[in-house]
Amino acid sequence: MAALHRLSRAAAGASLAVLLAASSAAAREPAPPVWPDTTETRLAAIALIQTLNATLLSTPSATLTLDRWCADHALAPEGSKIVAERVKGAEKPADADIRAALGATPEERIVHRRVRLTCGSRVLSEADNWYRPGQLTEAMNRELETTDTAFGRVVKPLGFSRSTLDARLVWHPLPDGWEMQPSTKAAAASNAGEMLEMPRFVLAHRAVLKKPDGTAFSLVAENYTSEILAFPPPLAPRP
Repeated sequence: MAALHRLSRAAAGASLAVLLAASSAAAREPAPPVWPDTTETRLAAIALIQTLNATLLSTPSATLTLDRWCADHALAPEGSKIVAERVKGAEKPADADIRAALGATPEERIVHRRVRLTCGSRVLSEADNWYRPGQLTEAMNRELETTDTAFGRVVKPLGFSRSTLDARLVWHPLPDGWEMQPSTKAAAASNAGEMLEMPRFVLAHRAVLKKPDGTAFSLVAENYTSEILAFPPPLAPRP
């Protein structure tokens, strides 16, 4: 009976630990953006996603772009910066295509780093990064291996550029042919009183980072989340 009692207590303790962990995870997971489902908010969503897309295409550092986006849209307390939350146990070896894009030999060591780029409690991007440690300084490699500092912030002293391999909208808020519908029809198509359902990811990029001499040192695959829109909707209907 004593053994059974100890087993029951252990099971209860394990269950409590699981519940506490789940509760903690839920507490860390912010609510998705809440926008009414109207033609106006769908137009605003596509305009904002395209704005971020254009900025990413025209600047070398996704980290610094997200820093500004987070601040401009008050997604976190003032002064918050992008942090790279490491995802452990998700290592992916570099395949032949990645090595070719990086100009790496089959024998060269390539490090994979998977992160969630967060600003405050908001996960703005989930990214995979394959980089050539031999092209970075010893201090940079140590910081990447031991801290949650975002990659773009660590390698900023290299003065790198960004060459986009692929950029695509994962989510299209507006249906095909929406622009040819009469305004009355477009208004009728709005789901009055309903909330706009946003998917987890809205935008995806693949890019190679290069030193000023053209040497590639990193390939990133970035998936931007709908939390980039986690602020009060613009153009909301007014009474």
